Amino acid sequence: MIAVVFLLVVLIIALVLTLSGSQIDLPAGQLAILAVLFMVFFLAGIYVAAAMGLLSLVASLTLTDRPLYNFFGEVGWESSANYVFLAVPLFILMGEILLRSGLSHRLYKALNVWVGGLPGGLLHTNIGTCAIFATVCGSSAATAAMIGSVALPYFKKTNYNERMVLGSLAGGGALGQLIPPSISLIVYGLFTGTSIGQLYSVAFVAGILVTFFMMAYIFFYSLVTRTKDVSAAPVNASDRLSSLRDLLPTAVLILIVLGSLYLGLATASEAAALGVLGALLIAWIDGQLSLSMVNTALRNTVRTSSMLGLILVAAFILNYILGALGLPKVLAAAVTTLPVPPVVITLCIFVFYIALGAFMEGFSLILTTVPVIFPVIVALGYNPVWYGVAMTMLIEVALISPPDGVILYILQGLRRPRGSIGDVFVGVLPFTAIYLGATLLMLFEPNSILWILNFTAAK
Repeated sequence: MIAVVFLLVVLIIALVLTLSGSQIDLPAGQLAILAVLFMVFFLAGIYVAAAMGLLSLVASLTLTDRPLYNFFGEVGWESSANYVFLAVPLFILMGEILLRSGLSHRLYKALNVWVGGLPGGLLHTNIGTCAIFATVCGSSAATAAMIGSVALPYFKKTNYNERMVLGSLAGGGALGQLIPPSISLIVYGLFTGTSIGQLYSVAFVAGILVTFFMMAYIFFYSLVTRTKDVSAAPVNASDRLSSLRDLLPTAVLILIVLGSLYLGLATASEAAALGVLGALLIAWIDGQLSLSMVNTALRNTVRTSSMLGLILVAAFILNYILGALGLPKVLAAAVTTLPVPPVVITLCIFVFYIALGAFMEGFSLILTTVPVIFPVIVALGYNPVWYGVAMTMLIEVALISPPDGVILYILQGLRRPRGSIGDVFVGVLPFTAIYLGATLLMLFEPNSILWILNFTAAK
């Protein structure tokens, strides 16, 4: 799939260079032909990191007579030795521990006590629990899987529309990629030199905005259709006070991780380390902490982190080669001279991301497109923080877009008894539209999310 991205990007470069009449050392036709040849690596089923490394080596040997390959070791070491990169495995470990501590069950049950009485009560619980769990998870797939496994049994004896239930879980689950601590935003910040603290602040605002839109839609939908859980038991003030005990662990962990980061008391890596300690403490208090559980969490963390680390190093090397060849600068210069408004070019980039995201994993999508697209966005005058959050939103759209959204198939696998996958496809459409609408709002009114940067700067 990486080859498809590279091929499309190179073909766009070739087309732009041809139309603009730019004169550079790299013929547009040669780039296009080489891109087609690169396709062979990926169709052979080579791992993403290895394919990107080969891509870099071949580009270095064929597109320039400079020995750029001599710098591969230095570039790989500098990228992997970045202190901020420690936050990635630490956040993954925190999520692994929480997944096995039973926190999602306690959180769902407690939140339902507070919002269950609203029109569409359990649907609000789906969105709210996903949003809160995302603040301690960092992964959309993990959020959808954990909350879905907890939530679906609750609906067996209710009269809720099943498509709406599945759609709300998919829409809420996608928030795991956006609401901090987002691993994708850490990687984007490392790759572009953008402040992770600023990315997290703006992403947090965007996450709240999307959560509000989804819950507002559920509220009015439930009023119109008169959707109500007839089996729900009455809830009094005593029940709400008792539920706070189940909400407290999550609240404390959020305060430790995001509070220390936003208040400037800790860096992203230090906040992640504090999060791991907090997760271990919660598991110990709940009686879920054991050597077996920690061993499983560590093994999964090492496996995931190793995969991400190799891809990240290979992507940095590819980024170095493209930068040395001058392709991003040439593309940015050519695009900014096109006789169209910047918003039109940005809309085309948005469509580009949605199309690629339909069949490509989000992490790889970021690393393969940012080296080329980022200089264009900056040249068009957009804020790098805004672009990082907007790109994450588009990846979320891809995660829940039929027919290939990963989250849709995760939820389908959790259904008991199994129904048609078409139910998931239809149910998620309104929530996909909400994500797209929020992204367009961010495009035409960037201050709808960037205001937090001015607020924190004033402080």
